[in-house]
Amino acid sequence: MGRTFRIKVRMRRFRRSHPRIAFAIRSFMIFSATFGAAYGFITGSRAENSGYDPNAFAIGASFLFALACLGLATLSMRLRFVNKRMRKLAVHNEALIDRNWELKEAEERARSLFESQGDLIVLRDHQGRITFANDAYCALAGEVRTALVGTRFDFDVLEQGDSARESNGTRIHDQKIATHLGARWIAWREGYVRLDAGQPAELQSVGRDVTDRTETERALSDARDQADAASRAKSRFLAMASHEIRTPLNGIMGMSGLLLDTTLTPEQTTYARAVKTSGEALMALIEELLDYSKIEAGKLDLELRPFALSTLIEEITELLAPRAQAKTLEIAAYVDERLPLEVMGDAARLRQVLLNLAGNAIKFTASGGVALIVEPGIWPNEISFLVRDTGIGIAPEAQSRIFREFEQADERVARTYGGTGLGLAISERIVKRMGGRITLESEPGRGSTFEVAIPLAPSQGGAGQTTFPSPELAGKSILLIADGIEASLIARRLERWGGQTCMTSDAAVAEALLPERSWHAVLIDRALGAAAADRLGEVARAHATQRLVLLTPSSRHEKLCPAFTGYLVKPLRAASLAARLALTPEVISPDLAPEPVEPAEAGAAPAKGLSILVAEDNEINALLMRSLLTKLGHRVVIAVHGEAALESWLAASSAGAPYDLVLMDIQMPQLDGIEASKRIRAHEARTGGRRTPILALTANTLVEDRYACFEAGMDGFLIKPLDRDKLDEALAGLAAARHLVL
Repeated sequence: MGRTFRIKVRMRRFRRSHPRIAFAIRSFMIFSATFGAAYGFITGSRAENSGYDPNAFAIGASFLFALACLGLATLSMRLRFVNKRMRKLAVHNEALIDRNWELKEAEERARSLFESQGDLIVLRDHQGRITFANDAYCALAGEVRTALVGTRFDFDVLEQGDSARESNGTRIHDQKIATHLGARWIAWREGYVRLDAGQPAELQSVGRDVTDRTETERALSDARDQADAASRAKSRFLAMASHEIRTPLNGIMGMSGLLLDTTLTPEQTTYARAVKTSGEALMALIEELLDYSKIEAGKLDLELRPFALSTLIEEITELLAPRAQAKTLEIAAYVDERLPLEVMGDAARLRQVLLNLAGNAIKFTASGGVALIVEPGIWPNEISFLVRDTGIGIAPEAQSRIFREFEQADERVARTYGGTGLGLAISERIVKRMGGRITLESEPGRGSTFEVAIPLAPSQGGAGQTTFPSPELAGKSILLIADGIEASLIARRLERWGGQTCMTSDAAVAEALLPERSWHAVLIDRALGAAAADRLGEVARAHATQRLVLLTPSSRHEKLCPAFTGYLVKPLRAASLAARLALTPEVISPDLAPEPVEPAEAGAAPAKGLSILVAEDNEINALLMRSLLTKLGHRVVIAVHGEAALESWLAASSAGAPYDLVLMDIQMPQLDGIEASKRIRAHEARTGGRRTPILALTANTLVEDRYACFEAGMDGFLIKPLDRDKLDEALAGLAAARHLVL
């Protein structure tokens, strides 16, 4: 079968190559066959014994003619079919010629692109010999292509980078190679390709010159390392600056406090208070600068702990109340009862933001007051804190500017009220860090409202709890005779409790309203005037079962009218108001009922001082600590450096009279507080002795310093500058935790 096919193929090739010879041969064969048949037929018919029959001859001739016609028709149809096929083949051939031309052009373009592109391309066989290298590779090698093909040429590797392999087997790696142009970084992609069927695969290496990119990345890495080093240096500088500034401030503020406790003339008292106030102002400025530096360095860490929301807000208002009342301003708070008792968040940072906003409100308000309102936000678990004042307001064009660093509303405000312009910038960054937002609504001359909305999820421990039982005031009438921000918040709370509240600020109107009905309680603000408040209290005897007077802390010890059944100190705590309204009323009460207080614990131990070792190298601070602790009734031993503190502690432990507490300064000569604490803890671990509480005395506020204190085995830390209240509170807390007797 294969032989026959090969013969046919050769015959076709011959006909295509020599068409005239093929035509002559075909014509000769046809003529010979026709002539031979005719001659044989005629000769046979004339023979004597041929048996010629004209009829049979006619029939045979007709049959032969029919066969000839059939053959001619068949040949004609075949020729027509062949011509049609030939036309199709010609068209197809033209298309193939065009396609072949296009492929050649594409091949030329690909080869041109292949040769002219900047990437290095080289093919190697299984023995590592170069079978192809493009112009870029040849140029970098400094050789012509003919000199490279067939060789095992390769660049000298100066440095090998990391290598990786993709899922398709392609190897990716970087190399620093030596060339006649100098050292270059090349990013290689290597993989095996098969160019022709039946041929072994070749290794194709495509390299790209990434010298500029690599050098840029290394420069960026070096710059980042330098920035990190600068940030660490900045942190160390901040820690050092904080320590160096707080240390003398501790002496200034502490000694001025001690000086104010002594007998002074009015003029001396004024000077001492000025010193203390200036120190506190400088301390506030330092805190702002340190907070801003922490935020800029990205070291603002947030805690996630449960805290009581209403307690935090009331503490803020009580802390700012003296400043507000010194300017005859009111400050009040309202916490919506729909909010959870405890929430999860950073209470210290939230207190910092609200103190800044409320402090600014007091600062820029000359009359009226400041309100701190806490309500549910617009999103789930979101809480909205509103700080509203009746101050000077902020112009619209300045409202977006005041949140920038070192910016204030205008120069006149800066000159009049002072400040660094950092408070709001720090607050905004803290709020954003907590996932919230801070907005402002203000109108010049009518006050401002800052809103801080922060997501604070309720804590698991405080779920379903309430801060205090609400009084049952449904259907009971309450008359509130007061004016101002706090009066409106009191009325709002009373209405939430179900009371029918009537509020007026006119004494004459109040006196006319009293006889109209029986009042469950009458609340009278003494700010209306002492005489007017006392008169209203007398008039209310016959019409109200409870008669409460609202006082400021400065007036709570003044002689009050016996017509009142109790008093409440502004700013009001919601729990105190609820407790007063829930008490069993007395129609006639000659004595003024005091504000409810928690009963003292029975059998309290008598006061007893602690034996305290103070390690402090600064003479002024050592004197301050000795004076403060002595005034608090404790026995003090001073050590001027870490070695002396360790020796004193060891001697006291050996003598059987160990110290109850060690106050350890962190930065001291010879042996610092961290190392001294570690040695004390190591000695306790070896001997199994009683663990002595150690509190760090530090002027550093960085988190790293606090971690270092705890890692050294300290139980807590006290941040300078210290005063008697802070020190007493810290010692009391430590005594409660350690069951020490103060």
